[in-house]
Amino acid sequence: MYRLNSKGIYYRDIVEDVEEQLVEMGFGALGMYYSAKKKNELSNIAVLLMHCDQNYMSQNMGPQLASQGFQVLACDSEFGEIENKFRTLNKAMNFLKSLPGVKKVILMGHSGGATLMTAYQSIAENGAQIYRGNEKIYATTIQEELIPADGIMLIDANYGNGVMTLLSLDPAVIEEGNGMRLDPELDIFNPANGYDPEGAHYTEAFIKKYFKAQADRNRRLIKLALNRLELINAGKGNYADDEPFIITAGNQPKPNNRLIPEDLHFLSHTKKPYDLLHGDGTVTNEIIHCVRTPEIDFCFSKFYNMGANATTVKGFLSSQAIDATDEFLVKEDDIVGIDWNSCYASPISNIKHINVPLLTIGLTGSYEYLAAEMIFENAQMRDKTIAFIHGAGHTFTPNYLAQKKHGSFGDTEKVLYDYMGTWMRRFM
Repeated sequence: MYRLNSKGIYYRDIVEDVEEQLVEMGFGALGMYYSAKKKNELSNIAVLLMHCDQNYMSQNMGPQLASQGFQVLACDSEFGEIENKFRTLNKAMNFLKSLPGVKKVILMGHSGGATLMTAYQSIAENGAQIYRGNEKIYATTIQEELIPADGIMLIDANYGNGVMTLLSLDPAVIEEGNGMRLDPELDIFNPANGYDPEGAHYTEAFIKKYFKAQADRNRRLIKLALNRLELINAGKGNYADDEPFIITAGNQPKPNNRLIPEDLHFLSHTKKPYDLLHGDGTVTNEIIHCVRTPEIDFCFSKFYNMGANATTVKGFLSSQAIDATDEFLVKEDDIVGIDWNSCYASPISNIKHINVPLLTIGLTGSYEYLAAEMIFENAQMRDKTIAFIHGAGHTFTPNYLAQKKHGSFGDTEKVLYDYMGTWMRRFM
């Protein structure tokens, strides 16, 4: 496969002894199938990899796992409501189950993929009725019977697409649809509010005001989307099936996660001690601290590209909306004031419905890492494993900015893939 590097040069990325084949699953559903040229005892285990919003076909996760012997299908993601993505996953499960020798299939959710994989597996194990209760903002419309996986791996899962959307809402927006008019009192880059490019220390008053304003805007957006859904269902919408829903200054990527990237006090340590895997092969058991450094110094709220969240009414309600109360607050070791059960865009809630073995891993160079503890605490299955990898960034390589401060973290990718491979041997 050819990839584009940071210098804008295409190069051929080759993982020795791994083959790749494009899989067309119908109606635009695509996947890249990776397998070892020489099968071994691990080839009876398949891994299904998909993100909720991004295309993971060319991510190096596929070939890295295939190099150990696993058969891997890495899929593209559908646009719109999450139910379309469930259907793609179901097709992918059918494909993997049809491969000669495959006896077990493991779901792998990275980052926002945890939302998708936990929701899918919950429905596959229990039926769609678990996401049709009155507590849900939006009831799932999936009708198909979904094929359950045999295990699930959540690697640096985020806090759920609902919470990540909430964290990414700029409460300074005065008028929906207009990114140019922003309230200066809610400017996170104003030193008077506690901003410092070397590491923000926001005042307690500003923090409470900011999160309260985020929760208020979140409620307004959910109400607006539900009103549009009612019109669509009554045949009075702009389209018969769904319609565009553009959220000004509400896009999810890291530069838009508002207070979190700037202030290192947020989501900075676990509540309890866990195994911490180091690049030199050692393992310690301790309270896990985040090693990240401040990263973002630019506000994208005024921009459509990168700043705006261009989704649909059903896409927002099914995979991005979650209820937050006036007590919504991000702390050093938790996020409070969230009704985790109000949606199925919440791996922290979804995990309660899953019974197959779980592996959840947090990467300490990333503030998403703390979701691993929150997921683990809520998991009900008997076979569950948690671990953290020292210094690994969100995409598995060392957090290079943090490495300048803390020293070398070693080969964090190898540590991660080796640990995943060892864990999956239980399915042989």
